[in-house]
Amino acid sequence: MQLTPNITQILNHLEKIQPFNPQNSLDGARKYLEAMSIQLSGKKEPVTMIEELDVQQENHQIPIRVYRPKGKDVQNSPAIIYIHGGWFIAGGYETHDAVVRKLANKTGSVIIFIDYRLAPEHPFPAGLNDSLNGIKWVIANAESLGIDPDKIGIIGDSAGGALAAAVSTQMGKHLKFQILIYPAADNQLNSKSWETYENGPVLNKQGGIEAWDWYLPNEEKDNPLAIPVLIKDFKKTPPTLVILAEHDPLLDDGKQLSENMKNAGIEITTNLYKDMVHGFMHMGELLEQVQSAVDEMAAFAHQNLKFDE
Repeated sequence: MQLTPNITQILNHLEKIQPFNPQNSLDGARKYLEAMSIQLSGKKEPVTMIEELDVQQENHQIPIRVYRPKGKDVQNSPAIIYIHGGWFIAGGYETHDAVVRKLANKTGSVIIFIDYRLAPEHPFPAGLNDSLNGIKWVIANAESLGIDPDKIGIIGDSAGGALAAAVSTQMGKHLKFQILIYPAADNQLNSKSWETYENGPVLNKQGGIEAWDWYLPNEEKDNPLAIPVLIKDFKKTPPTLVILAEHDPLLDDGKQLSENMKNAGIEITTNLYKDMVHGFMHMGELLEQVQSAVDEMAAFAHQNLKFDE
């Protein structure tokens, strides 16, 4: 495994991160992702406005954060739903804040970040249901949110990529595009890339096994809405961009999902980011590839939303 000097520097830094007073492995995983994101994401871009809202459900609320890009009229704006990663057990507003700000400004779209419930406190399908219900609420309230209900896309990274892929099979007719960033597409963890990168960088197999066990109840272990590589019917899945990282244990699972979508007739573009590791989108402090990926996603969004920059 040949790593670039910047990636080596990042991995050396990650080895030194000690989560503050973790109560257990779950708490440690959550704090580790927060620390990594805060320390490596780089300077946060200013946006016009950030609003936090709660979508009322029968027994709970779904927190959402609305990012309005700088220099854009708030009326009738295109919108992008963002579903975050974190192995289904971690992540939230702060871990993805820097990335989402970049995407808002570069795409010129309102980004709606859904802070879905996490496992193990809330196993599958809680996160999927929150994602689906959050999007339904956005569509129903498009006018008051100042967005165009006919110009909505979805982006998901890692575990959020798995959720986005499932969402798109259910609500694809409402979505103009989908972007999956190194998606967590399979729970078997038995691919060649998992064998190669069993001990990292960034992810390791033991942590993956633990996360899937927390997320997925036994009776759901063959549910394609939880495990995207099992999806047979992609229904109205919109044009899709898949971004993969070379030194990532999830690489082969992402490739397999891309291949399945292509074979199902979905319009798909797959791009492998050479030399990159899982989670590289959080490493903008040192990696110029983060901006390259943001630029690529923005171009894909513009192409499929068909609006002028």
